[in-house]
Amino acid sequence: MKKLYIDYNPFFVRAAMTENGELTEFGVERVARRSKVGNIYKGKVENVLAGMHAAFVNIGLPRNGFLYVGDGEGGQPVRKLSAGDIIMCQVEKEEFNLKGARLTTDVTLPGSYVVLMPRGGVHGVSRKIEDAELRASLEELVASVCPEDMGFIVRSAANGAAEKDIIDEVEYLVSLWRRVERDYAGAQAGSVVFREAHLVERLVRDGYCDGADSVVVNDSALADTLRSRLRRARVEAYDGVENIFRHFGLDAQIDKLSDRRVDMAGGAYLVIDRTEALTVIDVNTGRYVGVKDLEDTVFRTNMLAATEIARQLRVRNISGIVIVDFIDMADENHRAEVMETLCAELRKDKRKTTAVGMTGLGLVELTRKRTSLPADSFMLEPCRGCSGGYVVSRTHLAIKLRDAMVDFTLAHRFESMIVRAHPDVCEEAFSSRVMARELAGVWRGRRVYLIPDAAMERHAHVIEGSNDKVLTLPAEAMLLC
Repeated sequence: MKKLYIDYNPFFVRAAMTENGELTEFGVERVARRSKVGNIYKGKVENVLAGMHAAFVNIGLPRNGFLYVGDGEGGQPVRKLSAGDIIMCQVEKEEFNLKGARLTTDVTLPGSYVVLMPRGGVHGVSRKIEDAELRASLEELVASVCPEDMGFIVRSAANGAAEKDIIDEVEYLVSLWRRVERDYAGAQAGSVVFREAHLVERLVRDGYCDGADSVVVNDSALADTLRSRLRRARVEAYDGVENIFRHFGLDAQIDKLSDRRVDMAGGAYLVIDRTEALTVIDVNTGRYVGVKDLEDTVFRTNMLAATEIARQLRVRNISGIVIVDFIDMADENHRAEVMETLCAELRKDKRKTTAVGMTGLGLVELTRKRTSLPADSFMLEPCRGCSGGYVVSRTHLAIKLRDAMVDFTLAHRFESMIVRAHPDVCEEAFSSRVMARELAGVWRGRRVYLIPDAAMERHAHVIEGSNDKVLTLPAEAMLLC
């Protein structure tokens, strides 16, 4: 049973997919910091570095984006570009660490059934549609309404879709492109001319919702919209006071996404470390002692790890180069079976993922296409007091504080709630609007104060209630409502 849970408010969206109660995918997006992947810009080439085969382009972001050779205007190599050139470009990889956004001029406009390549390209059909006759029919259908100078890829969701729906979408994407062209012509260099859809819209468009047996969302209006859009999934509206993730027991699983250690059955565990260049996953037997002999124990541990590693890649959105250090196995058949299991689990991933064969030392190299940021980029932030370390982010701590405050409200009937927490957390809770839903709901008519206390640990808080009409509070107290 697959379920998709959506925690929605106008400022903040989180989505969690579960399979039989286990978290398998997680995404988060703040409205003020929406993903830029898919955005189209009118860029200005700042400089071209022949030695790097790259051009750096100003698209109005803090860091210039970059184009590789072959990603030049109209298909021309980057080396033919010059500083000052104006080009249309699209973000295909988010900014990450100190790297600017990865850009391309091979612009695409994705729909639910078709990806349009308005500047030319191939005519193709998703490999997931295996029936040759159906493939030919779908390609012919789309080609009949797509302009000859444009390319397209028919997505797997087109299998079983009504012809009219596919045709309507192609016509919409073509008209959308015409609007992008007009906006581009009138825009200033360094400005965005098209913004990619928000997280919930992408979940619907890219088939994540169709992959779920049911969708549970904490907003009735959004639930109505999803019911009109989804063909297969049952949509439920959750109207409880408690946060939807907390109510359905997902918060504990989400908290673990920032942990280095991932425990598996029997006491075995993984250790996940991220570096600037790659992610390393180490497999350990831990307390697992097996039931037969050492080779069997190692084999069983590695088999567990193969399944868990594939899940962790999806749920943490780990991308780029990944090195997995399996425990050494002497039996060649065991090695082959572990690789077979790993590859089978990786095929469940919507993101393109490939695995290179296992070395004699048990090392496996994976590559997973990187577009958006990993889950822990939301849950962690650089430590101000150390070089290169990370701590739990202020936003995630503010969410945890919100949930604790709701629990306190449900357990007590005080007119006022006074909360002491670390200044970082108070500031985030006060300014980020993570508590917007509660302010208009469960706390409406009550007074809620946040008091910054630098003596407290970042993860700690103290919540008190009062029915007094007059409160004596420090000058730094902040009134939430």
